[in-house]
Amino acid sequence: MASEILIDTSDGEARAFLYQTEQPNDPAIIVFMDVFGIRPALFGICERIFMLGYNVLLPDLYYRLGEYGPFKASDIIGVPEKFAAVRELRDKTPVSATMADVPHFIHALTSRGIGGDLAFVGYCMGGGRAIRAANTAPERVKAVASIHGGRLAVDDPESPHLHLDRLKARLYIGCAGEDESFPPEQSGLLVRTLRESQIDHLIENYIGCQHGWALPDNPIFNHLGSERHWQRLETLLKETLR
Repeated sequence: MASEILIDTSDGEARAFLYQTEQPNDPAIIVFMDVFGIRPALFGICERIFMLGYNVLLPDLYYRLGEYGPFKASDIIGVPEKFAAVRELRDKTPVSATMADVPHFIHALTSRGIGGDLAFVGYCMGGGRAIRAANTAPERVKAVASIHGGRLAVDDPESPHLHLDRLKARLYIGCAGEDESFPPEQSGLLVRTLRESQIDHLIENYIGCQHGWALPDNPIFNHLGSERHWQRLETLLKETLR
């Protein structure tokens, strides 16, 4: 169902997977992967979005680092040496690198005749990157969803809450009931910042779900929580994209 494509960037060629509808004006969703990278669980996410009637692009944010995986979250979580290898991929792919790539991702869609509205959806590390990326095309990006994203409001110049000045999209943030990477103090700061910036947003706390609950290959996958996030995501896209 997906076509594997190569996207020219400032640092080489990024591997990506494109799910393209038959209508060029259909909106497009760019999915920002979690820390475990490209794998069947993410293809499942993209296929489900595609079945809602949207074009979908899944870029490999780790493309600079060569081949890896594919990983399966359930094989890595709880195994320190394996998780360290995954964390190294993340650490060698800074947010600034992903932000430099986003215009190229958008151009790849436009060059294939996909010129409609955009939405960004990110999981785990992709949540914050999706929020940051919306600043690259504020007139075209209509919605952003961060699902169990972490470090959304921290003392770091790359923190998403410090980069909301150009954001015009509606923002949905689904956070785990307990999440060390997004504790209550971060949530409070983010809420204040979003309100002060007059950004249309909803932050929802998934009580009983842990960080990573939405992805089926994660050992803490929560079916009810996952389906709830799908309901919210479908509504967000339906209400914001033309």
